[in-house]
Amino acid sequence: MAPPAPRPHAAPLTLLVQAAELAVVRLPPDAHVPPWAFSPVPGALWSMTRTNEELSLVRAADAVPSDARAERGWRALRIAGTIDFALTGVLASVLVPLGDAGISIFALSTFDTDYILVREHALASAIDVLRAAGHQVEAS
Repeated sequence: MAPPAPRPHAAPLTLLVQAAELAVVRLPPDAHVPPWAFSPVPGALWSMTRTNEELSLVRAADAVPSDARAERGWRALRIAGTIDFALTGVLASVLVPLGDAGISIFALSTFDTDYILVREHALASAIDVLRAAGHQVEAS
């Protein structure tokens, strides 16, 4: 049996804790994007992803109606700077320590960077775990 492949490694990262509480909303795959999804919330992360199975929205929690099918109570950590597409192991360097600590995540990637959402109640623990893994964590 071959030895396990080494895990990819990335240099220590700076992660910026975003201020807004977020909600992850699930709608049917053929749903029209509701008007409230476009209401501006300055400085808050906003994401929309449509697949054959669902339409997912990530919005500031206070912008999501109370009757929406949503998981509330998320906070985002943004990897500071722009991540080159050729780099490997960047997201793994954050997700592996969090997973080893039993902290569940919801990850989003953009052209420039990655966002890692953790439950509000686990934010302090996530920060401690990431710092112990060699990353810098700051308020944005």
